[in-house]
Amino acid sequence: MADAPIDLTAPAVRWLWNKGTLHEPTVLQSFALDEVHQRLYVLQLRQGGADAGNLCLNQLDYTGKLLGHMHLQGFGHGVSMGVQNTPDGDVWIWTEAAAKAGSGGAYGQAVTRFHFANGAVRTAADVAIRKPIANSTNNQPAVCMASNRIAIRYRLANKPRYRIWDLDAFVARDYSEHLADIAQTGAHPDPAIPFQGYALDGDHLYQLAGTAYDSTTNPPAKHGNTYVSCLDIRTGELLQQSRTEAGYTLTYREPEGLAVRTKPGTRLCLGFASGEAGARRFSLCHKP
Repeated sequence: MADAPIDLTAPAVRWLWNKGTLHEPTVLQSFALDEVHQRLYVLQLRQGGADAGNLCLNQLDYTGKLLGHMHLQGFGHGVSMGVQNTPDGDVWIWTEAAAKAGSGGAYGQAVTRFHFANGAVRTAADVAIRKPIANSTNNQPAVCMASNRIAIRYRLANKPRYRIWDLDAFVARDYSEHLADIAQTGAHPDPAIPFQGYALDGDHLYQLAGTAYDSTTNPPAKHGNTYVSCLDIRTGELLQQSRTEAGYTLTYREPEGLAVRTKPGTRLCLGFASGEAGARRFSLCHKP
C-alpha cells in the first residue's frame, strides 16, 4: 500500500494493447487483478444484455490470453469489481448484483462475491446478496488487498458516495463501523461527463471519467477528454485531477475501468475500449 498517492501527471505506459481476446464483442466495463496468481478479470455487458444487467466475466493471464469466462445474469452494469485473496489461497470475485432497470441500463442494487468457474452461469438466486447501506441504490465494489479494505460506491437520493470498510468485517456482514464515508467529487471538470470506474489503494481512492471519441465534442485530434483523479478517504479532499492522453492513438478510445497493480511497485492501471461496434477491443495502460 502506497503512503503517497500515485502521480496522475506521470506519462502512462502501455501494458496490454489493442487486444481482441474478450469473450463478448462489447467494450470492457471494469477489471480487477489477482496479483497472487497473476490473473486479470474483466467484466463486459453481454451483447444485447444491458437492459437486463447480464454480464460476462472474463479470466485472462497477464499477457492478455483468455483463459475462460462465465455469465452473470441480472447482476448489473459492471461499473467496478474487486478480487479478494484469502490466506488459504482462495480467490473471491466481488461484483454488483441484484440489477434493477433504470435510465441507461440495469445497475446492481447490492453486491456479492463468488468463485470464478469457467463456463458457469450465475443468477441472483445462486449467490449471497449483501446490501450494506440501507435505502441506497447502484452499489459497486472495489477491493484493496494491500490494506484489506473494501469500498462500495453507492447512491443516496441519487447522489454518488463511497463507503469503506475493513474487508474481514464486511465479509462477516458487520457493517456497523465503516472506516470512511465520502462524497464522490472531482471525477471530471465537467460534471456531465460520465463516470467510468474507480479503484481503492489504502487511504486513496482513484476515479476515471470521460467519453469515447466523436466527431464534434470529443474529436481524436484533441486526444480525448479522459480525466483521472484522487480522493483522500480520510478527509474527502480532492488531491489530484489530471487529464490523461493515455491511449490517444486508439480508435474509439472510451475510458473503462481502473485498478491498482502492486507487484512490482504500485501502479494505477487504466482501461480503454477501442475498435468498431460489434468488434470492440481493449487496452490497459499504467501510471507508475
